[in-house]
Amino acid sequence: MKKINNFIVNIDGSSGSGKSTAAKLIAKKFNWSVLYSGLLFRYAAKKIMEEKPKNKALYLKKIFKIINYTKIKKMNLHTPEISSFSAVIAKELKVRHIIKAFQKKYVKQKKTVVLEGRDMSKIFLNADVKFFIVCSPLKVAAKRRWLQLKKGEKNISLAKVLKDLKKRDFMDRNRKHSPLERHANSVYINTAKLNIKAVLDKMSKIIESK
Repeated sequence: MKKINNFIVNIDGSSGSGKSTAAKLIAKKFNWSVLYSGLLFRYAAKKIMEEKPKNKALYLKKIFKIINYTKIKKMNLHTPEISSFSAVIAKELKVRHIIKAFQKKYVKQKKTVVLEGRDMSKIFLNADVKFFIVCSPLKVAAKRRWLQLKKGEKNISLAKVLKDLKKRDFMDRNRKHSPLERHANSVYINTAKLNIKAVLDKMSKIIESK
């Protein structure tokens, strides 16, 4: 792999696919920055749920000018309530524009970045590598997410996690603005039968070939 100063990797995919873990490990391996798009929507959802502003767009525009992304990464933003509401506000074009502006600014500052989300390849069309990650069948993704959530929510059921993933996946694929879909030039990976090492190896080889 050639020495680089600017390099963008997009990792798009569905909920519970393991894309966040993959993004974290790829960024760590290559010593790059990582931006989790979903965390930005979750943070926006949390703040709106707490503050209940009359004008959501104006409120978010203000707070996204001063947010500390490092602090956001340390917050617990994966509760079922935040997950559900973040999917709702993700439908709103004004909200998407505000978060998109932050993403663009972040990439401009960091230069070598792994971008994880659901529509990164629609925002960063000229990314050097694009991945589209799924975990199919969805029951495999649900079990993985359930085991993760049980650490903080002992009483959460596998059935509820599966139901929530199905709902989120449907909303993501059918929303009007920037729905979840595979980009034509992306590398498709199904993680259902792969452990994280196999996923990391596969992605690393593709990145290193550039």
